[in-house]
Amino acid sequence: MAATSLSLAGFKGMRSDILVVLRKEQPCTIKTLADQFGLTQNALRRHLTELVDAGLVAYRREIRGQGAPVFAYSLSEAGEALFPRAYIDPLVDALESLRAREGTEAVIQLFRRRWDALAEEAKPRLAALPLQERAQLLAELLAAEGYMSEAIAGAGDATTIRHHNCAMREIALRFPEVCSAEAEFIEAVLDAPVERRTHLKDGCRACEYGATERVPLRTRMPAPETMR
Repeated sequence: MAATSLSLAGFKGMRSDILVVLRKEQPCTIKTLADQFGLTQNALRRHLTELVDAGLVAYRREIRGQGAPVFAYSLSEAGEALFPRAYIDPLVDALESLRAREGTEAVIQLFRRRWDALAEEAKPRLAALPLQERAQLLAELLAAEGYMSEAIAGAGDATTIRHHNCAMREIALRFPEVCSAEAEFIEAVLDAPVERRTHLKDGCRACEYGATERVPLRTRMPAPETMR
């Protein structure tokens, strides 16, 4: 069976854990992975060798600091394909046809309607919660949509939403404009200003959004009565 026909569910135990960590933090050295899992480097190397032989992990030599070169491991294209993708090639073709007929804005509106529907369903459950709790529930919602999302509490009222996997990566590469609809969705659900910091399609390790709680408008002081 070709590696590209597999799914992450077909891997159990340490191999599955390694694939998930590489998806989040690649490239990683054997030492980094061994330290994270509490294994010896030799034990970790055996698992990596199996994944390399399966065509799911690749490595390259890197020079880090003054020491000898090290091997840095990352997911191969087949390894990336193990992670959920919400859209497939026929849909990409359909979107290309839509763009040819009606323009890029029509494609964006298609995704915006989908995100708007999700936002309308989620917002009533989140309205009374503080920002960091809203962000946690949002991350869980996005995980159900195929993203590897997490919410990271920051200082004060700040929070970060980070996607380690894009459920529509192929769409975003062909239609980068649809990412604006995703950002609008996150801002609408959180009801907070959102700033995109990093982007998977630009070669970053994750899509990352920063959010801060809205500052409520100060109650206006009543104008003093006119002196008589």
